[in-house]
Amino acid sequence: MSAAVRFDAIGFAGGGNRCYWQSGFWEAFNAIHPQQPSFYVAVSAGAYHCAMNTIGIGDRVRREAFAFAERAMPDIDWSALRRRQSPLVVGSLYRRFLTEQFGEAELSALKNSPPILMQLSCPPNWMPGAVAALGSIAAYQIEKRLTGGAHSRAGSYLGLTPAWISTHDLRSAGDLVDAIMASSSVPPFMPVGRIGGMARLDGGLVDNPPLRKLEGAERAGGRTLLLTTRYCRLPPSAPGRTIVGPSEEITVNKFTVSDAPGLRRAFEIGLKDGEAFAKTIPDRFGK
Repeated sequence: MSAAVRFDAIGFAGGGNRCYWQSGFWEAFNAIHPQQPSFYVAVSAGAYHCAMNTIGIGDRVRREAFAFAERAMPDIDWSALRRRQSPLVVGSLYRRFLTEQFGEAELSALKNSPPILMQLSCPPNWMPGAVAALGSIAAYQIEKRLTGGAHSRAGSYLGLTPAWISTHDLRSAGDLVDAIMASSSVPPFMPVGRIGGMARLDGGLVDNPPLRKLEGAERAGGRTLLLTTRYCRLPPSAPGRTIVGPSEEITVNKFTVSDAPGLRRAFEIGLKDGEAFAKTIPDRFGK
């Protein structure tokens, strides 16, 4: 077996359910080349997958997620409108699932692992969070048509700014769940996040994949790895940066709660791609 290659910083992009590809890739790659970076940076659903995989609970969490998806619950519950709740069920179910999977023991494990910098977007103080999110999504659709959407910064055109929460600074498991939820906040699918009473949105609205923190490590001479989830749409390259992505289209809907075969397929493609990438390490890095 070749000597392990260590990356100084590792990024997990967003992508909703497409991020199950990251879980498969990480499991296969990390088994051959165990990683201990200085830090991770993760955004949206990538924060969820980064957290569970870096502390070794990925098998358990995925098993529970797949079992839940097999219940084939509808993605829309119109009766929720009578309760003045969103009919899109993914947000409330996601919070409940995270609360079940990440307790104080998992937070302690995260604090004993390299920090994960979970990326958020901060709307201007004068702009309601839902308005900022919907405006950013509209701007992203325009941006995607113009640039292909390999690296989204649409929210920054509306005045949103990035912020990061480190897993090492969280005080409770509830804070961890709040941070992951905020990093994934894309109304109307996901509720507006709240951190310290302030509205916070999906960090991918200003930088997805999360390149800003990786760029800092690269400028210092570090070697970085970025796990994107978009097929054939790679973000900008840079000296010291290695970018990996799915070898085929990940077709599962980003926000569905009921497509167990789609989740499994994304994970399986990740396993295949992670193993294939691990085999390229000697040629890439001379190890």
